[in-house]
Amino acid sequence: MRQRTLKSRITDPSETTLAWVLLTPAILFLLLIVAYPVGKLIYNSFFDIRLSGGSLPSFVGLDNYKMALEDALFWKSLKNTVIITVVTVPGALVAGLGLAMLANMPFKYRWPVRLALLLPWALPLAFVGLIFAWFFHSEYGLVNDLIRRIDLLIPGLGWQPQIWFNSPALTMAAICITTIWKTSSFMALILLAGLQTIPASLYEAAEVDGASKWKQFTEVTLPLLVPSMLVALIFRTLTAIQSFDIPYNMPGPGDETKTLAMYIQSNTVDYLDVGYGSTLAVFMFLLSMATTFVYLKYVRGDKE
Repeated sequence: MRQRTLKSRITDPSETTLAWVLLTPAILFLLLIVAYPVGKLIYNSFFDIRLSGGSLPSFVGLDNYKMALEDALFWKSLKNTVIITVVTVPGALVAGLGLAMLANMPFKYRWPVRLALLLPWALPLAFVGLIFAWFFHSEYGLVNDLIRRIDLLIPGLGWQPQIWFNSPALTMAAICITTIWKTSSFMALILLAGLQTIPASLYEAAEVDGASKWKQFTEVTLPLLVPSMLVALIFRTLTAIQSFDIPYNMPGPGDETKTLAMYIQSNTVDYLDVGYGSTLAVFMFLLSMATTFVYLKYVRGDKE
């Protein structure tokens, strides 16, 4: 009887058993590529691991965390990361929404607009940083050239070319402009997919009721686009926290515009201090998790 029961479970499994069988490969895969690296990262943060000098790893407990909290450069890099996140995420959302609305308009030749959305998204981040570093070059950059031409056309404005990468504020502005240009296309692609799920009958009903285009946008488009916006914001915020390529290729004076990812790279790769670099990476991981938790809590609260 017991053998028949076991055989029946194998040949005709229950929904719970079948669910576990199907989920087990995915769970093992996630444990391999997510849980183990994160666990190893946290483990390394409690040790003094220096790959130079031949010294063996030594357990230091919370000393690395204490050193990070007392490290002025850590707080500066964290501040720069937060500035980039706070400026570029809403900026990319607004620009992406405008591009998505343009690409969704019912005109005949929409494909060039949609194709143009793919170009910034397809370019590597490091390549974009190099391109815009040339754009903002103080002598032969495109931005200063435009400023000179505008000043000649309208002398009363008093615009003067700037040495962009000698000022922390101007460098951060250049980095934010570049990041918004690069990431707005990603936001636009997600929002465009959301726009195409909105039934046209809703706009027709609103138009029959006498709603203006602005009223249709605020009462129909935006509320139905919120889920797509939240998905785009989660992905964009996480990548903004990890900003590295663009700031690395558009450096300001000294360490004034260094981001947290750049500081992790300099400690881990340049100075081979794996223990302290792992500690800094743990702080980035916690910041990413906290941001994701806030977004998901909002989504859950919105659904309830």
